[in-house]
Amino acid sequence: MTQAPPSGTPAKDLYELGEIPPLGVVPKLMHAMPIRRERHGTPREAMQHEVVPVPDIGANEVLVYVMAAGVNYNGVWASLGQPLSPMDVHKQPYHIAGSDASGIVWKVGAGVKSVKVGDEVIVHCNVTCGECHNCNGGNPMLCRSQLIWGYETTDGSFAQFCRVQAQQILPKPKHLTWAEAGCYTLVHATAWRMLYGHEPHTLKPAMNVLVWGGSGGLGSMAIQICAAAGANAIAVVSSEEKGEYCMKLGAKAWLNRKDFDCWGRLPDTTDAEGYKAYLKKVQKFGKAIWAVTGGVDVDIVFEHPGEQTFPVSCYLVRRGGMVVFCAGTTGYHISFDARYVWMRQKRVQGSHFASKYEADQANHLVMDQKIHTALSRTFDFTEAAEPHELMYANRHPPGNMAIRVNATVDTCKNLEESRAAQG
Repeated sequence: MTQAPPSGTPAKDLYELGEIPPLGVVPKLMHAMPIRRERHGTPREAMQHEVVPVPDIGANEVLVYVMAAGVNYNGVWASLGQPLSPMDVHKQPYHIAGSDASGIVWKVGAGVKSVKVGDEVIVHCNVTCGECHNCNGGNPMLCRSQLIWGYETTDGSFAQFCRVQAQQILPKPKHLTWAEAGCYTLVHATAWRMLYGHEPHTLKPAMNVLVWGGSGGLGSMAIQICAAAGANAIAVVSSEEKGEYCMKLGAKAWLNRKDFDCWGRLPDTTDAEGYKAYLKKVQKFGKAIWAVTGGVDVDIVFEHPGEQTFPVSCYLVRRGGMVVFCAGTTGYHISFDARYVWMRQKRVQGSHFASKYEADQANHLVMDQKIHTALSRTFDFTEAAEPHELMYANRHPPGNMAIRVNATVDTCKNLEESRAAQG
């Protein structure tokens, strides 16, 4: 049964941020930061404060009162409308970005039994049909209807309320603030699947893992996962400050990519002298890795920059090792010398977010306080575009960033009062 609002409680059409409705009461309208097709551009141009309708939910869906939302590159891509406009995917007139959320279950569909109104939750971003063979005993990430919530769907977390499938709900770790809880699930679950989801190349104790962008959201999670498993993460960063940050997270060592000159697309392999000079530069980077590993190649390369780093990753990973990648933030035109891949039987593996099972596994390490969310900075709701601007310009702080949506001081106070009044 759908949970009804308290008897005799009228709903206002719109509540201000920090003004919490009575638990279970759903207004008609909400504050949001939608992107519209005609505003595609930088995040500051694209994300604008508007009042829009609160979404209706279906039988197997949940409406979440968003307390905080996480920042990741999905919001940048959605703002730019590149490589495609999200409106071309979901066909709605506007797009609400945000693929991470913490909040409170505010309404449940008639078929939902796993959560109830009032539950404190976080949201993972994998949307599936729930009916195909891959969703039932197979790999849900191979569901032909699989979408990333908040990027390929219209109802993301940069709004007072968001609509999600019931299977997207995970328990909020009790020791975390709303901002901490809202910032990490996308990168953490993505990193978890990259390192554990592609057998037989799964993370094991004493393995050496090269982690690109070690101080970023993905990298900060990958380093901690490696440390928890007894593996050795070698972080690649762009400054000493970021390197020291990675060491605090549990990295074995860090390397400054600015000390090397082997980045970009693979040179012409028919240019013997030019290619030989290029390999010397790559091998210089490899020797720096050997100085950490004791002269052995890394078992796994944790990739996401793409175009600028992929040739190096494929060359340096060990025989029979794996380069696993989930993005191409420096470009999608990746290249590598195929000879070193087939002759040394290396694996190049694409990876995309995670199933609920994998997201739940990853979340339990946070619940057990073995993995920290690496929250570095929070922003107010009206500043939602600003962290995306920082990310777009590659000037964002280490770790993860969060946006306070309803998680104001007044909201938390009013929530406690509302719960007390409801008994």
